[in-house]
This record gives sequence, C-alpha cells and structure tokens, in this order.
Amino acid sequence: MGTLQLLLIAWGVVTAVLICVLIYRSSLATHEEDQLFLDDAEAALASEQRAIVARLEKLRRPITVLTVASGALLIVIAVLWLYQGLKSF
Repeated sequence: MGTLQLLLIAWGVVTAVLICVLIYRSSLATHEEDQLFLDDAEAALASEQRAIVARLEKLRRPITVLTVASGALLIVIAVLWLYQGLKSF
C-alpha cells in the first residue's frame, strides 16, 4: 500500500469523523433557543439551555482541529499526487 493510499484513507477517516461531529452539533443546535422567557417554575429549562450551549462551545475546538486536519491532508494528497505525476512525466 502506497503513501498516497494511506493518506487518502486517513483523510477519509478524518473527514468522516468531522461530518459526524457536525451532524451532532447540528442536532444539538436544533434544541437551542435564542431567547427564553421563563418564570421561576420553568427554571429547569434555563439550565437545560445552558447545558446545550456548553456542549456546543465544547465542540468548537474539535471541529476546528478536524477541519484543519482534513484540509491539510487534502493539500498534502494533492501535492503528492502532482509530484508523482510530474516525476513520471
């Protein structure tokens, strides 16, 4: 198995994980409310919203890392593919 194939597999895995995390973030975001008008009896809803926002904030760093890793792998794959093509030219 060549280097290019291993890089393609690694890019596929990283991108698949990124897509899964983005889907999870999207499903969390559907439960988030922009504004809540609560009285004292509905204080549990406010704490639930704070928990959802905390989860969304916690996902920000992994999404950034996975996006950068996926992009960097894609660039490395393209450069290696071009290099191999020019080398055999």
